[in-house]
Amino acid sequence: MTTTPRMSLPLVNCDRLLQSIDDLANVGRLPQGGVRRIAYSPEDCQARQWVQNQMTQAGMTVRIDPAGNVIGRYPGQQDHLPVLATGSHLDTVPCGGRYDGAFGVLAGLEVVRSLHDRNLHLRHPLEVIVFTDEESSMIGSKGISGRVFPDPDYYRRPDGESIQDCLARVGGNWDQIHLAQRQPHEIAAFLELHVEQGPILESMGKAIGVIEGIVGQRRYQISVEGQENHAGTTPMYMRCDALVAASRVVLAVHEVANTPGQQVATVGQIQVFPNAVNVVPGRVEMSLDIRDLSSLHIDRLLEQLDLHVQEIAIATNTKIRFERRLRNEPALAEPHLQEIIATASQALDLSYTYLPSRASHDAQELAVITDMGMIFVPSENGLSHSEFEYTSPEECVQGANVLLHSLIQCDRYYSDTH
Repeated sequence: MTTTPRMSLPLVNCDRLLQSIDDLANVGRLPQGGVRRIAYSPEDCQARQWVQNQMTQAGMTVRIDPAGNVIGRYPGQQDHLPVLATGSHLDTVPCGGRYDGAFGVLAGLEVVRSLHDRNLHLRHPLEVIVFTDEESSMIGSKGISGRVFPDPDYYRRPDGESIQDCLARVGGNWDQIHLAQRQPHEIAAFLELHVEQGPILESMGKAIGVIEGIVGQRRYQISVEGQENHAGTTPMYMRCDALVAASRVVLAVHEVANTPGQQVATVGQIQVFPNAVNVVPGRVEMSLDIRDLSSLHIDRLLEQLDLHVQEIAIATNTKIRFERRLRNEPALAEPHLQEIIATASQALDLSYTYLPSRASHDAQELAVITDMGMIFVPSENGLSHSEFEYTSPEECVQGANVLLHSLIQCDRYYSDTH
């Protein structure tokens, strides 16, 4: 692929981008500088309206689809061509930071602003998408991919509010959500810029992460059944202690996760019954989360874990059962988009490395219908989903410029190949 000389390409307006990050962070601002914009909340609605206003000022037409996604469209020279799309989400976890999700939206907006400033248009139209409720249901991106579960009760909020009411509040419509689905010929490619939410880029001293794909994820509920009994009168050799067995399962998960590979595995929740100081535990319920870029590799890891668990059950005279709760398949980034992002980084004299995303993103749903790529910038100390999440102004600008250059190269690539 030919590298475009750096000076021939526009750069984003760094001051305007950073001001936008500050402005949006004031919506739902927490006392220590973090952000709380739960999906469908007044703060989420206010942020969505603010972005819509900015999109209009940047020469974009704005619509809201039935899944509640805000879609800003910047016309192309050949406006009939499939769109190049970017974007992310504005909703946060209860005590979130100002960068997770919002940075990808604002960088996409700044790309359009920078083109609009120069009266430049790509051959393809360009869309910036604000996806609905990424932090919980991902219903916005699932609406676009056509993978919304048909039962509305599945999406009922923890406070009991219906998805019908939630979507109506942000301009969506549950009864027409099938109309949010986009067809493969409508979107040429989707690029998402995001903070890493992990420590790898910072530890390696790299400015840009070229994402190989978003890992597949499996979740299980593990039940360990023993026999509760008196803690004082039951001899050690006669016990069927469910917590002892569960502890060995946790160590087995840790051992399997540390075999060669890029996988991660976590036991993050555990409940002990009857949870009394003078009773031998009779039952334990715990979670298992395991992730990797290869579903086949996850299967092999689970087979290894199953062998360990069978041995533990026999040794502790307990029954151990796994119940699957979630299965998300890996979403691999297109190789040519990885090359485009790497080439853009080189053109900007920015160091980069290839790595997987171990967190879920809207991009994994877009990969169902179109070519997908992701760009990461560093997260200080690997912190995210935290009020103390931080990415430096310089790193934010670098990421936005890589996004701009990548979209320009995508415009040429898809014009030449389609």
